[in-house]
Amino acid sequence: MSAADMKAADPAAPAPRRTEATGPRPPRGTARKARSVRARRAGELLPYLLIGPTIVAIAAVFLWPLAKTVIMSFQDVGRKELWTGEPAPWVGFEQFTDIFADAAFWDSVVLTVVFMAACVIATLALGLAVALMMQRMSAWVRLLVTAALIAAWSIPLMVAASIFRWFSDSDYGVWNMVLSKYLGLDFQGHNWFLDHRQGFVVIGAVVVWGAVPFVAITLYAALTQVPRELEEAAAIDGVGAFGNFRFVVWPVIKPVFQMVATLSVIWDFNVLGQVWLMRGTKPEPEYEVLGLYAFNKAFESNSFSQGAAISLITVLLLSGVAVYYLRQLLKIGEVE
Repeated sequence: MSAADMKAADPAAPAPRRTEATGPRPPRGTARKARSVRARRAGELLPYLLIGPTIVAIAAVFLWPLAKTVIMSFQDVGRKELWTGEPAPWVGFEQFTDIFADAAFWDSVVLTVVFMAACVIATLALGLAVALMMQRMSAWVRLLVTAALIAAWSIPLMVAASIFRWFSDSDYGVWNMVLSKYLGLDFQGHNWFLDHRQGFVVIGAVVVWGAVPFVAITLYAALTQVPRELEEAAAIDGVGAFGNFRFVVWPVIKPVFQMVATLSVIWDFNVLGQVWLMRGTKPEPEYEVLGLYAFNKAFESNSFSQGAAISLITVLLLSGVAVYYLRQLLKIGEVE
């Protein structure tokens, strides 16, 4: 009688032992371990597959142009090489030595740093003030202010520049009318751009106008993380408004404040469009910030390699700020 017949005849009989002919029984859990290993490997590979398209897009949009800029800065690329695609001659560090020997370059650097510092200070001060006011508003008023800030932030640069050119117009400008009619000052027909210092005040207003909404909303989000219990305890202990901000609020919002300050430095250092549009695409030499200096070298003087070299110098100047910004992001992530 076969084993199957015996099992059918007596269901309670024990199953026959596996013999060499039928083969050894695989260890228990081997298949389960194999599936677990495959699942773990697939899980480890999945994040890289998900971010793969993003890495490719970043490389195409940022890394490749940066590599081309570095290559062009060590060449002498003219219109012929740009249009025909012929290889440009290598000149080594000649472009950099010519730039560093140009006094106009250093004037542009100093002008850019001063203008950037003034815009960053004004942006952070106004943004923090708006954020603190939003914290004390009622819900519906805060909603209206937030909507207004987002609307101002979403205005295209060309539209914002046109609005401020109308504000500062010498004949029909709002500023001249208000200063002359309501404050009794002699600003009738005043041209704000004859003096480049006054002109930069107008251009700086455009820059600050576009930057304050982001700073204000970001800092208000940080202010909502301040524990109310600490503020109430400080008030009970007799701490004033300034002491409350210094010892309770500031330690909480400091990382976020440093982050938006670093971003403001990077953005305002690269200002070009505001100057270009406010001066009607023909800025005078007194308004030549570093971005405009690079533009003029590349397209006005047809020295594309010098424009690339100036851009590379700008990247190197801002690399330290970028590293600081990344460190702040990592610190915020560790705190969270």
